[in-house]
Amino acid sequence: MDMSVKWPDGARIAVTLTFDFDAETLWLSRDPANAQRPGTLSQGTYGARVGVPKILETLQDAGVPGTFFIPGWTVENHADRAEMILRDGHEIGHHSYSHAWIDPAFPEKETEEMERGLESLKRVLGVVPKGYRSPAGETSDNTIRLLAKHGFLYDSSMMSEINPYRISTPDGANVVELPWHWSLDDAPFALFSIKSPRPIFTNSHIREVWQEEFREIHRWGGYFNLVMHPQVSGRPSRIALLREMIAFMRGFDGVWFATCSQVAEAWVATQR
Repeated sequence: MDMSVKWPDGARIAVTLTFDFDAETLWLSRDPANAQRPGTLSQGTYGARVGVPKILETLQDAGVPGTFFIPGWTVENHADRAEMILRDGHEIGHHSYSHAWIDPAFPEKETEEMERGLESLKRVLGVVPKGYRSPAGETSDNTIRLLAKHGFLYDSSMMSEINPYRISTPDGANVVELPWHWSLDDAPFALFSIKSPRPIFTNSHIREVWQEEFREIHRWGGYFNLVMHPQVSGRPSRIALLREMIAFMRGFDGVWFATCSQVAEAWVATQR
């Protein structure tokens, strides 16, 4: 089965470096009592205070674009960092308002999270995002309808394929899906929690997983969507890993580093 995509300028693989800039919402949305735990929240504060600037510096040094999915709460409470992302020319996507996980039993809450987050992006940054990523990849039947209603070009919340594909509503509206996977997400490898303890893996372990995935997707001729979080990949050794991954991928022929909207637009052009 030929899975290759005709990317711009003859590229063999499209690469998106994506960052879910959750900041403190990752802890506030899981347990409101965390608002009284500054030590717990400081993990997210680090992502804003140190992680984002170091990631931006790394991307600038490498001359590659990134896509940052940001909750509305983060935009409101860390506007300076969101503005830094815009000034550096990177894409900003929608990532709910408070990073609350979607519960299909409460579609009205999902709608509120979607619309309140959109309002924050527009009011604070003047951004009308082209793309959306749900918190933790949680979705519902309502998700696609909301994406179509608000005119999103793409979503990046699902995992059905390696390459982009279309997701559709019963009434015929559709959105481009830019698939991701947990194996290409830094959180399962390095985001420790007292309530959900798990090992913190070394760079060599993460590097091996990411590089082997990249090698095979490059062989197939497809799409490599790397998912990172400033509170995780903004740590010193993980910044080094990001720098090493960019250099590693550049060692292959036909690698196109792009924003998510660029990939979605390019893929749509191949379907005409």
